[in-house]
Amino acid sequence: MRVDKWLWAARFFKTRSLASDAVSGGKVKVNGATIKPAREIKVGDQLDIANSETRWEVTVKGLSDKRGPAPEARLLYEETPESISARETARDSRQFVQDPAAVIHGRPTKRDRRQMDRYGR
Repeated sequence: MRVDKWLWAARFFKTRSLASDAVSGGKVKVNGATIKPAREIKVGDQLDIANSETRWEVTVKGLSDKRGPAPEARLLYEETPESISARETARDSRQFVQDPAAVIHGRPTKRDRRQMDRYGR
């Protein structure tokens, strides 16, 4: 089974083309090696997947070329305990970081623009 099809079926990527681009870009490694999208995977392979800020280390437990519901997709792989703890700590650290744009509500008013000009944007 092709690795890009499996990543799409296991719901790591929303489309197969996104999965293929990620594999081509070196964001997915099979058994520690960078691969091409047409690479065949088999049960027992170790995958390192990086999708934006999220990273997974999974072991392939099943093969499917059809994208099904999320509970069925979770049966296709088993995530390592180290990966689970790393994702949880990353999630917790992001929870306390405030988005700088959170205090901005729409366009600046005339008063806001004058203050930005005064302090040099």
